[in-house]
Amino acid sequence: MVERSALAASRPWAVGLTGGVAAGKSTVAAAFAALDVPVLDADHAAREVLAPGSAGLDAVIERFGADVLRGDGSLDRAALRRQVFGNTEARRALEAIVHPRVRIWLREHLQAVDAPYALLAIPLLRETWPAYDWLDRVLVVDAPETLQRARLLQRDGIDAALAEAMLAAQADRSTRLALAHDVLDNRGTRADLQARVAALHADYLHRATAH
Repeated sequence: MVERSALAASRPWAVGLTGGVAAGKSTVAAAFAALDVPVLDADHAAREVLAPGSAGLDAVIERFGADVLRGDGSLDRAALRRQVFGNTEARRALEAIVHPRVRIWLREHLQAVDAPYALLAIPLLRETWPAYDWLDRVLVVDAPETLQRARLLQRDGIDAALAEAMLAAQADRSTRLALAHDVLDNRGTRADLQARVAALHADYLHRATAH
């Protein structure tokens, strides 16, 4: 379990939200946002740090070539995925470009938060740990792999082989849960989830204002 960072006093209290693919992270983030909790999203940050004209996009072009660009100069994510899919060296090179910039973006935007605490939605939190060990708390959205698999097939319209590959590519469930201060079991109804989020929100408000 993670410990509170000594750097926490210099910025708002921060809860890291993560979970396996199709576990329901976006639904949970939306539930917190409905309670007026600022949500900083790592996927959004990744798009921002690779925007046209950014140093991040320049680094991607230098490493992967101009073929990863669309005609308007923006990143062609599908073309980039084709280059890194199944290529460990290329994937690690891309991660070395994107992940540090995403962390900086999240830290900078966290500093600007005017609220008791913020939620940082980070899908690859376990995979990039301990780079985020400055978080005050970690919330893991959990669901059985059978449910994740069913949601992937229904939500993304993909075949079973791709669903299995996506599940295999993520950190294993036990490793992810070992990082958690709080676990939100997302097997119930939407009303169940909203009630759990409301209880967590009350707890986080108390912790954030007491620290």
